[in-house]
This record gives sequence, C-alpha cells and structure tokens, in this order.
Amino acid sequence: MPTERRKTTTELGRKAEADALAHLLAAGLQLIGRNYACRGGEIDLILREGGVLVIVEVRSKSRRDYGSAAASVDRRKQQRITLAARHLLARQPELARLPVRFDVVAIDPGGPTGAAAITWIRDAFRLGQ
Repeated sequence: MPTERRKTTTELGRKAEADALAHLLAAGLQLIGRNYACRGGEIDLILREGGVLVIVEVRSKSRRDYGSAAASVDRRKQQRITLAARHLLARQPELARLPVRFDVVAIDPGGPTGAAAITWIRDAFRLGQ
C-alpha cells in the first residue's frame, strides 16, 4: 500500500493562498495581483473592494500548538508588508490614488471535522504602524 506523501510548507502555503483568494472573490473583491515582491517585503494578494485597494496577508497554521495564524502577523511582518506596499504604490500611480487597507486572512486547522477555519480581519493594521 503506498504511503501518503506529506505536503511541503510551500504547497500548504499555496493552498492557503488559493483558499483565501476564493473566499475574498466570493465576497465580491476583485483580484489585481498576487505575490508582489521587492527587496525586504512581499504582498500575498492585491485586491480591490469598490474604491479601496486591499493588501492581503495570508497566514495559515497546520497546528494550534503555538497560537493562531492571525497572531503570527507581528509588527516585523507588518513592516515588511508595508514596505512592499510602498514599493508597489511608487511604481503604479493608478493604484496610489486609492485609499489602502491592510487585511489578514488567517486559516487555522479545523476541529474534529477537519474543516479549516478562515478568519478575514479587515483593516488589521495601518500603513506605518
């Protein structure tokens, strides 16, 4: 009988990002871009909700031993995201005209049913915090 291969951290991250994106699209947001990176920072998802640019950090945990996925978006992580956002806005003036909101989509392991819990935290932090 073949053994089941464990998913890598990268594969788990891609799945979490895909699940988060599906959740946000179902809520009516429009995708602008994914995985924007610059020296010192990265943005997982860039979306638009009405006239607001929404920068989204996706975090997932496979275990609950060390706190929630949302709790892992600490000050240092926020600084890296805002650095990437400033870089993006400096290079895309059409986006720079929009108000910006930073959201977090946290995906934590499910309970006995196994279904993951998706938590969408709107306006999770501000630029420059």
